[in-house]
Amino acid sequence: MATRTATPRRRKKKEVEPQGLHPQESKAEPPPAIQDLMSQVEADGGAVLAPYRDPFGGRWVLFVSLPLDKVEPSPFQRKASDLHVGRLRTVVEKVGRFLDPIIVVRQSDGIYWTPNGNHRLQALRALGGRSVAALLLPEAEMVYTILALNTEKAHNLREKALEVIGMARELGRVQAGVEVQYALAFEEPAFLTLGIAYEERPRFSGGAYHSVVRRVDKFQTLELEDAIARRTVWARKLLALDDRVTEIITVLRERGFQSPYLRNFIVARLNPLRFQRGKTEADLAGTLEKMQQSAAKFDTEKVRPQDLARAGGPPPTEE
Repeated sequence: MATRTATPRRRKKKEVEPQGLHPQESKAEPPPAIQDLMSQVEADGGAVLAPYRDPFGGRWVLFVSLPLDKVEPSPFQRKASDLHVGRLRTVVEKVGRFLDPIIVVRQSDGIYWTPNGNHRLQALRALGGRSVAALLLPEAEMVYTILALNTEKAHNLREKALEVIGMARELGRVQAGVEVQYALAFEEPAFLTLGIAYEERPRFSGGAYHSVVRRVDKFQTLELEDAIARRTVWARKLLALDDRVTEIITVLRERGFQSPYLRNFIVARLNPLRFQRGKTEADLAGTLEKMQQSAAKFDTEKVRPQDLARAGGPPPTEE
């Protein structure tokens, strides 16, 4: 007699508890600190359209209109894409409305940094706009944590890594702190190391190494400048490893291997973690050292076409 397989029970979804403000609570009398910020906006040539409390977190936000020449992208973010700016310009011009306010944070010199509105800002400039609608956040540190909300144009790995290391350098310049305390802003320690590698070699194929680095790279308890100095050493080891991988690719191509997966295939062969599952106690410095040793003695004669075929998959797309 056949045994019946028990039907797995579905777990009930936990109901989300209501939180945040009721609509009427978003409208309130601004406290003195917010009133001072409103006065600064007016002195800068802008206009406060409405102060309100964010419906979710209850924090104050100012809806403002600012002179366009007072707004700049934060200095550590990626460059604007001409193609994306052109598309936004066409849409704004066609509908005759700018319906997506940018987010800004005021600097002490009266300039407003936008950490996530550069494409919209440049599109408006290209159209000859005089002012821009913006959500002004009172907390200056939000310029470093808001990047995760940047959805105008998806980051590729190079852009993300360069943006994060640029942010780290700026933070190290303007305020003290250890690297790990900015984990939320940096999102992933691998972005810092890969960002330095991209700075030194813009055409670095970081996508081939990202999965290895992210498994063993960790945020450090060093001051930012010291942490960046240590990561610079790691990044240069990574670039030296990539030089050796390029040499191996050259030999394999001379043997007739022309696959776009060559770099990923070789890095996977060198990866000492490839047979490990789950968490690992390995660190980045030790992992790179092991990979360099493996690369030094890599035997190209042992690579067979069927090995590469089994390792097939989409090559990295961020380059």
